[in-house]
Amino acid sequence: MNLFSTNIAYASVDSFITKMNAEIINPLIIFLFALALVYFLYGALEFFMNQENEEKRTASKKHMLWGIVGLTIMMGVWAILGMIISTFNIKEIDPKEGKVTLPNP
Repeated sequence: MNLFSTNIAYASVDSFITKMNAEIINPLIIFLFALALVYFLYGALEFFMNQENEEKRTASKKHMLWGIVGLTIMMGVWAILGMIISTFNIKEIDPKEGKVTLPNP
């Protein structure tokens, strides 16, 4: 053990993108997508359960609208992430191994 030398941790950009994609972005997108879907379904259920009350129907329409907005945003994020991966020409991402396969130049 050498106390006077500097230990340097080397990491490549590819491994950072892979880890960030696998550990943070994908689970977050899936969670928010599910949350928006549940919010939309809650609004739809509330709409059908309260047919006679106009105020509650209006509130449930807003819930459904914001659920659709959330779903649209999450699909857009997923599409942007796909464009980033295709821009860098990443062929394969293996989150378990922490490897990104790039094409040979």
